[in-house]
Amino acid sequence: MFYIPIIGALVLATATILQKVILREKKINAKLFQTAGFLAAVLVMIPFIYFFWQLDSQAFELKNIIIFSFVILFSMIANLSLFYAMKREQINVLEPAIVLEPLFVILLAILFSFFVGTELFERNMNIIIPSLIAGLALILTHIKKNHIKFGRYFLLAVAGSFFFALELVFSRLILDFYSPISFYFLRCSVLFVLSFIIFKPKFEKLDTKVRWEILGLGVMWVAYRVIVYYGYINLGVVFTTLMLMLGPIFVFLFAWKFLKEKLDRRNIIAAVVIVGCVLYAMLG
Repeated sequence: MFYIPIIGALVLATATILQKVILREKKINAKLFQTAGFLAAVLVMIPFIYFFWQLDSQAFELKNIIIFSFVILFSMIANLSLFYAMKREQINVLEPAIVLEPLFVILLAILFSFFVGTELFERNMNIIIPSLIAGLALILTHIKKNHIKFGRYFLLAVAGSFFFALELVFSRLILDFYSPISFYFLRCSVLFVLSFIIFKPKFEKLDTKVRWEILGLGVMWVAYRVIVYYGYINLGVVFTTLMLMLGPIFVFLFAWKFLKEKLDRRNIIAAVVIVGCVLYAMLG
C-alpha cells in the first residue's frame, strides 16, 4: 500500500512531460486544452464506472453538495490558471510556482486538522516534519538567481498551485462517500460540461495525433487522481503528498532523457533530500 503513491508520482511525471509537449502546439489554447482534457478523462472512466461505482446517500446532504461545488470551483480556477501560464511562459520560469502545490496541500491539511479533527487530516510529526523539509527543499532548489519574475503568468501559476491544493483538501472532506473513480468521474463530468458551455471549444482544431495524445493524457490524469484519492483515504493526506513529491524527481529524469534538458546540481540535491525524507517517514 505504501508504494501506490510512488506509482502515482511516476504517472504524474509522465503526464507532466506529455502536457508540456501538447501545449507546445500553437493551435491549442488553454480553454480548448482544458475542455478536451476533461472529455478525455470522462471517456477513459466510462468503462470502469459499472465495476467501481459508489455513491453513498450522505453525498447528497446539503453540506456535502456545497463542499463538492467548492471542489468544482477551485478546480476550474486552478486548471485555467495553470494552463494559461504554461501556454504563455516557459516551464523553467514557472517551476518555482508549480512546485508550491505540495507545500500548500500540507499546510492546508495541518490547518484543517484543527477544525475537522485528525480523522481526516493527520498531525503525526514524524510525517509532517519530513514533509515540510521535502517541500521546502523542492522549492528552494528551484529558485535561482534572477530566476523568479513576478509577472502575470508566474502569479497565475502560483494561483493554480494554491487552488489545486484547496481543491484536494476540500475533496478529502467528502471522499469517504464515494469510490475514488466515482468522485473523479463526477468532478470531470461537471467540469467538462461547464467548460464546454462557457468556452464553446472548436475540437476540429485538434488533429488526429493531438487527439490521441490528449486521450493518453486523460488516462494518466485518471490513474494519478485515483491513486491520490486512494492514498488520502488509506494513508493520509500529508503522507501521500510527501510520497508524491517524488514526482518532480521523475520529471527531472524524464526531461533530461526525453527533452534533452540539463540535469543540474540543484535537481540532484532536491532528489537526495526528498528521497531521504520519504525513507524517514516510511521507516520512522
